[in-house]
Amino acid sequence: MRGILLCSLVALATCQSVRYDIALNPKKTYEYKYVGWVNFGLGMPNLAESAVKMMCKVKIAGVSAQAFMLQVSDLAFEEFNGFPGKNGFNPAPKLAQRIAAQLIKPLVFDYAGGHIGDIHAAAEVSDAVVNIVRGILSFFEVTVKTTQRIYEMEEVGIHGMCQSNYAIEENMETKDWIITQVVDVSNCRKKAAMSMGMAAAVPDKMSQQRGLSLITTVRYVYTVKPTAEGGVITRAHGLEQQYFSPFNVKGGSFKMQAMKEMALLSESVTASAITLGPMENKGNLVYKFVRAEANVPIMMQNLADPIPKAIALIKHLAAANNYQIDSATTEETIKLYQILRVTPFEGLDAMWRQVAGNKDHRRWFLDMIAEVSDARVLKFLEMRFQARDMSATEALQTLILTMNHLNAVHDLVEMAKMFLSMPFCKSNVHLWNTVVLSYGSLVHKYCASNTPCPVAAVQPLVDMAMEGIKSGNEATMVLALKALGNAGHPGSIKTIMRFLPGVAATPVNLPPRVLSAAVQSMRLIAVRDPHSVQDITMSLFLQRKLPSEIRMLAFMILFDTKPTMAVVSTVTAYLQEEKDLHVVSFALSYLRSFARSRTPDNHFLSTACSIAMKILTPKFGRIGFFYSKAMHFDWFDDDFLIGTAAEVFILKGASNIIPSDIMMGGKFYSIGRILQLLEFGIHAEGIKKLFSGGIPGFKGDLSFSDFQAIVSVLKNWENLPSDKPAFSAFSRLFGQEWFFADINKDFIQSIVRALSPSAGKESPLWTLIENMKRGASWHWTKPFLIFEARYLQATTLGLPVEISKYYQAVNGITINAKAAVNPPLTQHLGQLMSSEISMETDGYIGFTKDFWVFYGINTELFQCGSEFKGKMPLAIPLTFAAKINFQEKKFEFDFPPCKKEIELFSFSSNVYAVSRNIEEPAAAKMTPIMPSIIDCNEQVSSDQMLKPNTWHPRVQMCAESNIYGAGVCAEYELRREYYQKEYPLYYLLGYTHFAIKVVPAQAIKAVDKIHFEVNAGPSRHPMSTRQLLETLRRLSEETTQQIRLPSDSGTTIRRAYRSHHNNVMESSDATPQAMFNIKAFAMSGNQKPEGYDAAMFYTPEANFHNAQLIVSHVGEATNWKMCVDTTLNPNAEAKAHIRWGAECQSYEMSVRAAAAHLPGSKPTLKAKVHWTSVPETMAEMGRTIESYIPGMAFLFGFYQQHEGNAKQEVSASVVAASADSFDVKIEFPEYTIYRQAIAVPMPPASFQFLQLDTRNTTIDGVGSV
Repeated sequence: MRGILLCSLVALATCQSVRYDIALNPKKTYEYKYVGWVNFGLGMPNLAESAVKMMCKVKIAGVSAQAFMLQVSDLAFEEFNGFPGKNGFNPAPKLAQRIAAQLIKPLVFDYAGGHIGDIHAAAEVSDAVVNIVRGILSFFEVTVKTTQRIYEMEEVGIHGMCQSNYAIEENMETKDWIITQVVDVSNCRKKAAMSMGMAAAVPDKMSQQRGLSLITTVRYVYTVKPTAEGGVITRAHGLEQQYFSPFNVKGGSFKMQAMKEMALLSESVTASAITLGPMENKGNLVYKFVRAEANVPIMMQNLADPIPKAIALIKHLAAANNYQIDSATTEETIKLYQILRVTPFEGLDAMWRQVAGNKDHRRWFLDMIAEVSDARVLKFLEMRFQARDMSATEALQTLILTMNHLNAVHDLVEMAKMFLSMPFCKSNVHLWNTVVLSYGSLVHKYCASNTPCPVAAVQPLVDMAMEGIKSGNEATMVLALKALGNAGHPGSIKTIMRFLPGVAATPVNLPPRVLSAAVQSMRLIAVRDPHSVQDITMSLFLQRKLPSEIRMLAFMILFDTKPTMAVVSTVTAYLQEEKDLHVVSFALSYLRSFARSRTPDNHFLSTACSIAMKILTPKFGRIGFFYSKAMHFDWFDDDFLIGTAAEVFILKGASNIIPSDIMMGGKFYSIGRILQLLEFGIHAEGIKKLFSGGIPGFKGDLSFSDFQAIVSVLKNWENLPSDKPAFSAFSRLFGQEWFFADINKDFIQSIVRALSPSAGKESPLWTLIENMKRGASWHWTKPFLIFEARYLQATTLGLPVEISKYYQAVNGITINAKAAVNPPLTQHLGQLMSSEISMETDGYIGFTKDFWVFYGINTELFQCGSEFKGKMPLAIPLTFAAKINFQEKKFEFDFPPCKKEIELFSFSSNVYAVSRNIEEPAAAKMTPIMPSIIDCNEQVSSDQMLKPNTWHPRVQMCAESNIYGAGVCAEYELRREYYQKEYPLYYLLGYTHFAIKVVPAQAIKAVDKIHFEVNAGPSRHPMSTRQLLETLRRLSEETTQQIRLPSDSGTTIRRAYRSHHNNVMESSDATPQAMFNIKAFAMSGNQKPEGYDAAMFYTPEANFHNAQLIVSHVGEATNWKMCVDTTLNPNAEAKAHIRWGAECQSYEMSVRAAAAHLPGSKPTLKAKVHWTSVPETMAEMGRTIESYIPGMAFLFGFYQQHEGNAKQEVSASVVAASADSFDVKIEFPEYTIYRQAIAVPMPPASFQFLQLDTRNTTIDGVGSV
């Protein structure tokens, strides 16, 4: 009995002594087998994938109580690139040897309580290899709570500080614990992720709620054996799955699957003490991003000895693109960027000395060095500016790219300040403007990743603004405010307030241009500090004594802050009492636009604006077009997560018809971010003053007399002040102002003097003509990395998964020209008007744009993933001869015959599974992700397998002329294999090619040249009005006798047409005025030319505008002609009668359009097309188009009614049903489609406001209800 009790006590004691919390015994050695692999593809049958796999043995031994050694052995590395089930993994022994050479040296890590501490390794072990070790060690980062079976906690892992959820099960047979850990990678407090090149793309939370483009899940499963020292991991499995799409991930997506497994092979007592060499701290378990700029994901090359490689590439690119852009070499610009990024500063300086003497090599080097993007390029530019061995133009172009592509870190921002004080930067006004604006852009990038942003970064611009306001220097104030606008630093808002009346602590009396710059300088702060900007702009908008333009600009910026319903309601209440019609019209049109907005960022704002419009429309809904306007148009698609928006602003003063400001820009919405596109703006303060006294003779009906009245006022530009700009222009890209210029009276005078007919040899134009007579050549190329956007995130394997977008362009133009002037110039430029100018040119203009999207693993050692690659070249030849005679108004152009195929434009793309490694960069594999249709069918072996949809259209359409011996062809080919659930991703998957070409064609006779001639001088076809119209009427009557008109409406048109001709003939026998004559001939030696001759005549007639066009086929045995007679009468009615064929008698059709607004009726626009006879090909085309109309009409909300209408006729009517809607009705021969109450995209003009009174644009009770 005592024995049984003793055994029970021993068993109980043993049970209580075992532990499950993870621990390593410092006196033991553990050996594990480790396998890790990652795969990229679509997860669909018969589509190519890429993968890498690493296998090794891992030995862990104790060094001290809380320090352990890790050593890797038997490492193997394999790559996969191909089709699952058809291809297998291939060993990469050289790469495995390179990695093993570093891992053979032991690493040491701190470990206690199931948590990894610091990791130590020899200095020569790279961060990329240490990250792989982190992937192995992450298996030991597990928290075990013995008192809970389900729990969650925030802990540090390889992905950062993330939330983990645990669940514990017990194996009742072995007593092992099965621990499942799920890591929420999407919501880490400190995530191991990094983005580059995305500062200009503002995150949009509302768009992200519509859908995501990236989703990641991570799960670990551990088998833990209890021991007295603690739980020992005997087996572990990790799975990370990630789904990525350039669209909404809810549709089709690329898939990453990263898996790793570890199994305990042996556990033994450490035989002897471990001796370690010198080591350095490599950080904790969190993935550490290495310097990623040089690891370009879309290529891999040996970067050793970079200087000669870079020089050779520069020479190669310059030579290959010296005439036209060689699209086969443009991708090598990315190679050059990568090489320059690993070149030391001394190497950059040595390269400069080699290329500076050659203008082509020099230009390529300066364009490319901007992408070095760190301190080396700043130091290089500093030396160049100090030595002044760069021109101001070269410095401007290089600096603007450098500053906008620079890594925005604290040290570089501080270093960049030196350019603000360098004398060379201030030696040229355009260079100085670029320096200041670019520094502001750099601060904006810096603040995008540093919150809160240090005020020291923006302090130089603040000081410049304060210096400007103290000295009263208008140019300095404007420049500083524009740079502050680029920076968008919330700390600068107090400085900006000093420039704003009613907001500044002291009274402000500054020029309108400064006030405008101050208001617009808050445009980016509106995103970072919306509440402060709302308070300021609201205060400005409510000050009725301010100029209308400033109030409207404040209103613009106010809505950039995305105001709440309360703010919009406040604005609405004040607008109800507003007297300035320009402010009312501007605000109302902007509110109406936002009320119709569909983009996610305007979701709540759209609702608020809709309510505001219901309040304001009864009083202000009929304000006319002549007042200031703000128009916003947008669309957004939830499936694609893509949208666009465009805005146009027209600002006018209280007593001006001519706008003082015109601005336009656009936005692009993509995968949860908003990118501002190219913006333009013109500020015409000086021009506006010319019109401050009104426009004599201006009626407001936008007629030719109105145009003449405006021109007569503009002739007084010499009265403008010399110290004020006549107008200013600016441009912004990605929200950053990169260019602005003031055009003053002196500049205009210099242009006028240079182009004046009285100008002599001192004129630049005279010099240009003399150079052209001797023969001139001009060649220019511009490589430009438009954007490089990269997002990197840690994976469970310790490898970085990367999503990158690269957009590169190489632009070029080459012109070789020689001119002659007969008789030559002797005294002044006015002699050109009586001389004949001839010129011969040879050259090209064009570009090639390359676009990549990479999704995969990218390290300095290897790459694998999926890659979209697109190329779009454009090449237009400039080979022709020209003769110009201004006196005779004659212009002739001769083009060479088409002897070979010329591709003008093309676009091609494909998606690849890619594999590259640094040991064998030339053996990189790029397998199209979609095989050929034949291969695909061969791989489908089971009838039960879900078969994809296949689509492989291949079309070529050509229009050839046997007269000119040339034709134009458009061809496209698409290759798609997809499943419906992959929508909309399948639009990108597969091969795409589209091209437009000029091709040779079989000519009637040999073509020496193609001759075009435009003659706007005296008529070459003397003919009286009576003769011309008599001919047209005779043709009309002859055809009428042969063909009965099939409808009463057609008879009505014919009678009206004949009546008008009779009236014209009775009223005038004057000779018609030839407006122009155009000839397009194929010339063949001494033979008669073949081609077409078009002559257009204008017949003077009271209250009518009549024009006749006759097109004739010139050649042997041909009588083809086209006769067009058009009439525009004062009753807003236009008519056109068209006949063509043999002597204009074979085919006939007529078009009529009219607008009417009779008392008691609604404004109406009607149009009618009637045809008597048309060619069969044209009729077939019409039938094809008609077959699509019912379906398209249904999509656009139209109703359809079957009824018999006039035959051979289509008519349409648009009726203004209300102030903000219209009705549309279109009648076809067999049915009618119609839709009522279509919303007007812009506010309709009220007829009572069409006559604009420039003396008073306020209202006192007008329109009240």
